Amino acid sequence: MSITRLHPGRRMSEAAIHNGTVYLAGQVAADTSADVKGQTAQVLAAIDKLLAEAGSSKSKILSTTIYLSSIGNFAAMNEVWDAWVDQSNPPARATVEARMAAPGYLVEIVCVAAI
Repeated sequence: MSITRLHPGRRMSEAAIHNGTVYLAGQVAADTSADVKGQTAQVLAAIDKLLAEAGSSKSKILSTTIYLSSIGNFAAMNEVWDAWVDQSNPPARATVEARMAAPGYLVEIVCVAAI
C-alpha cells in the first residue's frame, strides 16, 4: 500500500495519506500576534486547505485533538470551532492544555480524516 506525503520537510510532513485516511500534522497559526480566536480561525483555514488537497473535507474528520496554551481560552476557541465544525458530522474530540513549541502559539490542532 502506498503512502502519500503532503509538503514533506526535513522533520515532518504536513499530512500523510494512507489507506483512505489522511493524518494531519499539528497546525498552528502563521500570525501569532492574533488572539486565540484569530489563531483558531487561521488553524481551521489551514486544516480546510490541507484536507481539500488530500481529497477530504471537515465533514470527514474522524478525530481531533486540540492543544491550548491555557485552558482559560477554551470558551473563546470553542466560539470559532462551533462556527466552523460540520454540525451534522462532528468528530470525536479532545482538548487539553499543553506547553506549546513556541511562546506565541495559543492553539494547535491535529486531525485525522477519511478521504
